[in-house]
Amino acid sequence: MRPLFANVLSAALAASTLSAYSSLVSAEDARPAKVVFQDDFENGDDKWEYLDPKTWKLNTPSGESKNGSIEITERKSEYTPPTRSPGHVALVKDLEVGSFEIQFRVRSTLDTGNHRDCCVFFGYQDSAHFYYVHLGAKPDPHSGQIMIVNDAPRLALTTNEKLTPWDNDWHNVLLRRDVESGKIEIYFDDMGTPHMSVVDKTFGAGRVGLGSFDDLNEFDDVVIREMD
Repeated sequence: MRPLFANVLSAALAASTLSAYSSLVSAEDARPAKVVFQDDFENGDDKWEYLDPKTWKLNTPSGESKNGSIEITERKSEYTPPTRSPGHVALVKDLEVGSFEIQFRVRSTLDTGNHRDCCVFFGYQDSAHFYYVHLGAKPDPHSGQIMIVNDAPRLALTTNEKLTPWDNDWHNVLLRRDVESGKIEIYFDDMGTPHMSVVDKTFGAGRVGLGSFDDLNEFDDVVIREMD
């Protein structure tokens, strides 16, 4: 169990990071943005729909720890998508957004090599039609790209060559999507320069979620803002 000071420091750093994200968004996008969803998992995970509940668990605050989170616990999943795409998907319930941003903290809990990843899902219409960002450690046509699933196996929309610098620590992720322009941007720790970006208008408003292709991750401090 971590000392109380460490937990307080961790919470303070997370709050500071979220504040920095808010400042960045206000500076870069003149359109009003409002918070439509947030979850720190300290009151459960009822706001989420798991496509394979057996591979996810809720970490509840206990003892000196005041931090909740959700975590992927198994690499294999019983969820079988209609086309080749990620097996671990947690979708926010009762929310569809068009132009929006999602920010969260994530920790990779197992080093699986070049495809060590987490995924962000958006524009989700159904299990065969959606976008996702695959934050894979080493990019190739199936890893480390912004992907689309359109009634066919996942296809990369980008030709990214940047490594995603996974380790065992927490990292900060921000994804922004503008449905009018089609612009999609993903930030990883560096909030000044997109880790990847692309323009695509295939899907409009849709659901949003977190997960991985077949890796283990822990997620916390999720905030979604809708942009007018």
